[in-house]
Amino acid sequence: MAEVLSPSEVQVAGEAIATLRAGLSKVLLDQGVVVDRVLTAVLARGHVLLEGLPGLGKTELCKGLAKLLGLPFKRVQFTPDLLPGDITGTYVIDGDTRAFVFRPGPLFASIVLADEINRSSPKTQSALLEAMQERSVTVLGTTHPLPTPFFVLATQNPIELEGTYPLPEAQLDRFLFRVLVPQVGAKTLAAILTQRVRGAPPALEPAVTPASLDGLFAAVDRVHLPQAVADYVGRLVEASHPTAPAAAPAVRRFVKYGGSPRAALALAAASRALALSKGKPNVGFDEVRELAGTVLNHRLVLSYEASLEKVSATEVVEGLLAHVPEVDR
Repeated sequence: MAEVLSPSEVQVAGEAIATLRAGLSKVLLDQGVVVDRVLTAVLARGHVLLEGLPGLGKTELCKGLAKLLGLPFKRVQFTPDLLPGDITGTYVIDGDTRAFVFRPGPLFASIVLADEINRSSPKTQSALLEAMQERSVTVLGTTHPLPTPFFVLATQNPIELEGTYPLPEAQLDRFLFRVLVPQVGAKTLAAILTQRVRGAPPALEPAVTPASLDGLFAAVDRVHLPQAVADYVGRLVEASHPTAPAAAPAVRRFVKYGGSPRAALALAAASRALALSKGKPNVGFDEVRELAGTVLNHRLVLSYEASLEKVSATEVVEGLLAHVPEVDR
């Protein structure tokens, strides 16, 4: 068991996280929830699926994150003709030696933006599975490790569904969060028009060093997860299955398949990161409840009845939280 974080360590980590949050908030105005969720996912070393209409700043958010962290960034526009080798890399003939050498693709950046990921074919989408889970890619039988840290930030448009390929459940499960990016209000639009030239976000400089970023990751791992909170996470995920004895009524009615063990691991890791960002050395029930929807909303496979009654996964998770008590009685 890792040593509990000291108050001074929590304070140092909190100051670094606050600096990162302030920087991202300059890029994405008045989107505090989105900024917090992306930052929490990074601290938990997880991938993020950003869902929203075009023009809301998703790409600029990813570019700003890379600048603040001082990490290499690559953007890949996913299209129907994109091939797996276009993102993983491939072997080419060296002009001098006439031997095959591996030429890395854009996946070998630390932060990769997979723009409109649902527009590529399932074959290309599946090329991300190994990268997102094992942090490596295998080309022609040879495995190549990806840089550390490594994050995939993917976007998809929720309304233009013609000509797209929905992400399979196995790939959705690799994303720590699915974050909905909402529209902004009139005041925010006015601020963008008056404070930015042609809408360009402000220039950012790295806010953390590689050593301090590694320190943040290590601090997140040392945030204490009490047994009672771990039990609560386990009961939440168990109750997301319609066949479980303790399944929530909303789950029995509207869910075909619930969360996997990876969902429980994701919820625990994300709750640790959120607790640290709040200046807490241990996870509480509040962090689990706050993040349950973001972790589970893309991991629940809804039934046909849910589509008929227009019930969303978010509403099902709300029913799940209302049904499962924090303390098992």
